[in-house]
Amino acid sequence: MSEGRSRSFYLLSIVVALYVLFLYGPTITIVVLSFQGPNGGMTFPINGVSLHWFHNLWAGIGVPYVGDALLNSLKLGAVVTVLTVVISLMAGLAFRRSFRGQSVLFYTVVASLILPSIVVSLGIALEFQIIDQNVKAIGDAYEIDAIQSGYQTAMGLMTSGLGAHLTWTLPFGLLIMFAIFNRFNSSYEEAARDLGASSWQTFAHVLLPIIAPSLVGVVLFGFTLSWDEIARSSQAVGADNTLPITLQGLTTSVTTPVIYALGTVTTGISFTVILLALAIVIFIQKRRLRHGSDAGKGLV
Repeated sequence: MSEGRSRSFYLLSIVVALYVLFLYGPTITIVVLSFQGPNGGMTFPINGVSLHWFHNLWAGIGVPYVGDALLNSLKLGAVVTVLTVVISLMAGLAFRRSFRGQSVLFYTVVASLILPSIVVSLGIALEFQIIDQNVKAIGDAYEIDAIQSGYQTAMGLMTSGLGAHLTWTLPFGLLIMFAIFNRFNSSYEEAARDLGASSWQTFAHVLLPIIAPSLVGVVLFGFTLSWDEIARSSQAVGADNTLPITLQGLTTSVTTPVIYALGTVTTGISFTVILLALAIVIFIQKRRLRHGSDAGKGLV
């Protein structure tokens, strides 16, 4: 005979449901309000259903330069993702062997996670102001016309902005690589070397395919953290705004559902990246299982 659910089960179910509602309720609200008709307002009840505000968004009505901000965020997110994967992988491989100053270097990298983001942004902005002052001083001292007439600032999306985002994404990537390599079975590499594989062949054909799903996780962290970052971007990207900064600025000036349409687009891109990353992980795992099954049949 089956026993009925206890009272604590229903109580915990209600708590979990309220937590999920609290977590995703604001996002659902923004998405619903973004699909209102032309006469829609900023609050419920909704007034009609249409794509009117998305059309206004892409036409630049009420939200100018949103296309430029979107491209800036995509370009910055792509570069940050690539650098995060490459640097995290190289650091993970380096930390597999002990070296002097290993602990100091590790805690220095991880310390970036506990520093206030706005302080990091201000610090990077001050560093580039010092660079600008020194470059201009050199130009004046040696009368370099290219600097005196053409140099403005070294601060920009792919300089100071890139550095600010890497201070946020690299610690996460590094921690993921540490977790992977701490449980990685080095006997696979030893077997490959016993069979005559070089160091590069061992890395490319043995190690890399095994840790590929984890690298997809680093890609996911790298892009999504960069895509949504505001505080570390606020003082460090220079004149080129990213999409989150543009969205934050519009909250005080835009009074139509077009801002909800922008929020829906931003959220949609984030979820698309997440689903794509999950699909890649599933594909890699199925491919590995299929190859393992084929190899087993070949031995029979």
